[in-house]
Amino acid sequence: MKTRYLMGLDDSDSARSPSTGDLARRLAEVLETERTVEPKGVTRHQLLVKKQIPFTAHNSAMCIVFDTEDGEGVWETARDFLAFESERGSNPGLCLCQWEAVSPDVMAWGQRAKQEVLKAEEAQQLAARSHVRSEAIKGTGNGMIGALAAIGLHRGGNDGRFVWLRGIFDLQGVCSVAQIFEKTAVDRVCTVDEVELPIGEMVDVGAWTRPLLRDGQATLYVEQKKHGWAVLTKEHIKELSS
Repeated sequence: MKTRYLMGLDDSDSARSPSTGDLARRLAEVLETERTVEPKGVTRHQLLVKKQIPFTAHNSAMCIVFDTEDGEGVWETARDFLAFESERGSNPGLCLCQWEAVSPDVMAWGQRAKQEVLKAEEAQQLAARSHVRSEAIKGTGNGMIGALAAIGLHRGGNDGRFVWLRGIFDLQGVCSVAQIFEKTAVDRVCTVDEVELPIGEMVDVGAWTRPLLRDGQATLYVEQKKHGWAVLTKEHIKELSS
């Protein structure tokens, strides 16, 4: 029987390298191929931006959600992948926890990471007492802060946006809501006021489709334009998911 897991990772890039989001998407593909993992989504979570906090570009962390029967094998594969693929000079951290085991303290840590300057030592201590498997892969270990926060924020169900979700990169042009549900793992299509669209409505999905995580669901937000319904602009989506 497969178990659902959350895997957090952070601080694996440099100013000259692909982002942690790119690395998380690649890792999800590797896990699916090598460990028969069933990926459910990859979410990006924005953390506090402040001069006391070292980060490359935006101080965001990633969470991979997946089902598997092989938690131990997944951990070893992810650890080796991150150790090899993360940039020289980066400080990657990795965390893994079963969905049902994520504690209120870990979810609170995620919220704190959006508001406070935190320390890697505290992240390690919290992970240990919360039964979250964790490791500073290399460097200072500061990536532990964001890796743990990403797990807590995703489990909380109301933070961040999907940088990978089944089918979202294949959406093009104008689609009905029914087609969006058929082609992707999107759970809801609605306005920012939470008014859900009927399945027969047509939506211009644009070139940058990024559902948000709201109420534990992959939520594609849309707005009414002169020509009909369209997904929110990239800027608006980023604003809502910051």
